[in-house]
Amino acid sequence: MATINENYNKLQGGYLFGEIARRTKNFIEKNPGMEVMRLGVGDTTRPLTPTIIRGLQKGVKRLANVKTYIGYQDAEGKEGNIRLLNAFIGFYKTKSINLKAKEIFINDGAKTDLANIQSIFGLDNIVAIADPVYPAYLDSTVIAGRTGKFIDGKYQDLVYMECNEKNGFIPDPPKQKVDIIYLCNPNNPTGAVATKKQLKAFVDYALKNKAVIIFDAAYVEYISDKSFPKSIYEIKKAKKCAIEINSFSKWSGFTGVRLGWTVVPMDLVIEGTKKGKINSLWSRRQGTMFNGACNIAQEGALAALSTAGQKESKKILIAYYMNNAAIIKKGLSKLGFKVFGGEHAPYVWVKTPSNLSSWEFFNKLLEEAHVVVTPGSGFGAQGEGYVRFSAFGDARNVKKAMKSIQKNLKL
Repeated sequence: MATINENYNKLQGGYLFGEIARRTKNFIEKNPGMEVMRLGVGDTTRPLTPTIIRGLQKGVKRLANVKTYIGYQDAEGKEGNIRLLNAFIGFYKTKSINLKAKEIFINDGAKTDLANIQSIFGLDNIVAIADPVYPAYLDSTVIAGRTGKFIDGKYQDLVYMECNEKNGFIPDPPKQKVDIIYLCNPNNPTGAVATKKQLKAFVDYALKNKAVIIFDAAYVEYISDKSFPKSIYEIKKAKKCAIEINSFSKWSGFTGVRLGWTVVPMDLVIEGTKKGKINSLWSRRQGTMFNGACNIAQEGALAALSTAGQKESKKILIAYYMNNAAIIKKGLSKLGFKVFGGEHAPYVWVKTPSNLSSWEFFNKLLEEAHVVVTPGSGFGAQGEGYVRFSAFGDARNVKKAMKSIQKNLKL
């Protein structure tokens, strides 16, 4: 008799962004014709840049000709386009980081690998996540069966690393021993970015405890201050303890194209393994459960990594979204809100007024100003009392939202 994975029943309510969509839909149905300004979900809205479009078109044309047609990239389904792998090697060299092609795995977006990477580690491994943080880390840990029951707002057997105003929303390494540490830098949702010293503390911890860091680098290209690291491998010895997962989604607008990469260094060693073992496990996992990323998307990624592609993403896309972030931050600050982030990430983290809960303030913004944000409590217990504004919108819409808040929100 077939049975279900009971761990799904541990998940709390619906997925955060699904609940936001549900409440927004209900409001629109009750208020037909009312304009709603969406500054909630972190989905890109600007068109892909010219260089990337040409790359994607090239990929389409290659599939239309028998002489250039490509099916599966290789037997394991992970290596992908060798030209793209070499482009990644060159990309990391600009950061003074040396990688081998077999250490880079092309994926269909960071989220997939951030969840699936747990499959190569033992079920008794203790996981630590920042709080607040991107909910996919938490939910995938629950589904995998690495947590106990949900009691008083937290899961048993899961270590929460608190991010709050006191520590600048950058957590300290766990005080107890853990085996897997998820780090998102810059942090989603707070927009906080860690210094090299702060990341070194995690690397030192991982080396000492033979733990592994899962480093989500999806927003690193938004970091404007060169003193902040854009890769965990800028920290000495990080290759011995860290897996880095990245994506073109927020950098080059690939949220719908779906293309990213995961770095599993040959030097990575954990309890009971030798060099190369973790890399080979992930390679086997991908070969078994993944047939490779879209060939067309890989051509787009090659274009994104070109000199022209990187320049366009920075000047056309990143600059646009960060200007939106500046508008949001300035507008809310003028109204007296306590505002964080918005400098090295496209998110503005805002403390709710009058001790309102995150969802109460969400409802207030929607009903009075017709603006959709993301409740901070959806990112963890430490997110209660905050909301996240996303800068991934049309600039005109962002300006309308700020004017509506200034005019209609009853503070």
